[in-house]
Amino acid sequence: MKGKVIQGKATPRGKYPHVKRVGDFIFVSGTSSRRPDNTFEGVEVDKFGTTTLDIKKQTAAVLQNINSILQEEGASLKDVVDVTTFLVNMNDFKGYNETYGEFFDAETGPTRTTVAAHQLPHPHLLIEIKVIAYKKQNA
Repeated sequence: MKGKVIQGKATPRGKYPHVKRVGDFIFVSGTSSRRPDNTFEGVEVDKFGTTTLDIKKQTAAVLQNINSILQEEGASLKDVVDVTTFLVNMNDFKGYNETYGEFFDAETGPTRTTVAAHQLPHPHLLIEIKVIAYKKQNA
């Protein structure tokens, strides 16, 4: 049961791994749209400093980040069995849900829980997702 911090991904902001495998189960820590250079997908700041946040772009980036983390364990989003999503604002649910549907469907996709969170570790974050995947280990 060893956790793994993955090189080339955004460094965790605390003492926790990106991913931990326990037998055939893979647990991915809460993941955002943060890039390795500490910028964020789905965030635009104009020349006047006005910030625009895009839930659809952030959701897609989060799920792509999770997929690349799972690939480190020989898995992918197809192996995800449970998703927990934290939204800062439930008014973003529609955009999040539309983008989520591009990655998963109701018949073959994972179970899901979506909750509102007062805030996330950076004011530019609208969403954070953690997942559990199941993938048989190679013997």
